[in-house]
Amino acid sequence: MIGVLPGKKCIALYVMAIMCGTTALAQKNDDVRVVKDGTKNKIDVWIGKKLFTSFLYPDTLEKPVLYPVFTASGKDVTRGFPMNPKAGDPTDHPHHIGIWFNWENLNGLDFWNNSYAIPADKKKQYGWVKTDRILQSAGGKTGVLSYHANWTNQQNEVLVEETTRLEFSQQGSKRIIDRVTDLKAVVEATFTDAKDGMYAIRLAHELQIPSLKDEKFTDSKGIVTVVKGGTDKIANGNYVTSEGATGDAAWSTRASWCKVYGKMDGDSVSVVIIDHPKNINYPTFWHARGYGLFAANPLGEKIFTNGKSEKNLKLKPGETVSFRFRLVVDEGAKATSSTDIKKLAADFSSKK
Repeated sequence: MIGVLPGKKCIALYVMAIMCGTTALAQKNDDVRVVKDGTKNKIDVWIGKKLFTSFLYPDTLEKPVLYPVFTASGKDVTRGFPMNPKAGDPTDHPHHIGIWFNWENLNGLDFWNNSYAIPADKKKQYGWVKTDRILQSAGGKTGVLSYHANWTNQQNEVLVEETTRLEFSQQGSKRIIDRVTDLKAVVEATFTDAKDGMYAIRLAHELQIPSLKDEKFTDSKGIVTVVKGGTDKIANGNYVTSEGATGDAAWSTRASWCKVYGKMDGDSVSVVIIDHPKNINYPTFWHARGYGLFAANPLGEKIFTNGKSEKNLKLKPGETVSFRFRLVVDEGAKATSSTDIKKLAADFSSKK
């Protein structure tokens, strides 16, 4: 039972105390928690009581990924297949899982297209990104996860060492992932200009651009993948870039940011990738496909310019290159407007 408080002043102080306590609790519930799974190579990232994403790095995957990825209200913006197929999920490109970072041609090895679907006798043509240690995991207003990984061939010989720092935060309905990846050459390393790279997310079916026709895509080894068209009326996504390119026309263009948006369960949802001015070849080219592959590719100049120019990155042993990207997941009627994105991009550009 609460006793009687003498005087209006005390009552006012009491009410303020309750309000401050409530505010403190709300802030605490918005904190980011980075939680290691004790039995798996898995780290969960929570904001308040809701899961944002999980960092998965088992040896059964050919690269570390963030999967799944949820909005603040719990909508999954990533395709379920092949990890956890959803009804109606496209089943093309089994190497497209959640959010990832790798490259199609490093010293002749394909890190991008490697997956469980590659026959054993073909695996020698592909590389692995193997996470060998977690360097930091901490929560707070901003959650931090840093890890070290080795880019290896099938003989486990290390070509490149990766050190990545991921920062997780929330601003209102916006959930944000800031990534800084340092790649250090162990041997002479050549990232040959290629179409498939570098920082990517495979989007949920709803965020695909609607298409009724089947499409064929051929990789660097001549392997053809068919992406089926359909009339399920689920796909309703669209792209727009900082330069005004929209829809399928966003592919191969350069821009400082690109947004995909659409409806999920009747609500507006968007995913934005923001390039950083310190990145090579800024502003980046966009490998943004209507079927749901959404990637920033700063080194894919040759394919995107129809051979007019190319960008091969060569590192001598001991040399390091850094890449920085911000990804924003938002929802609501005004999900990440252009004004919002400009502010987010300016803030990100100011970070070291």
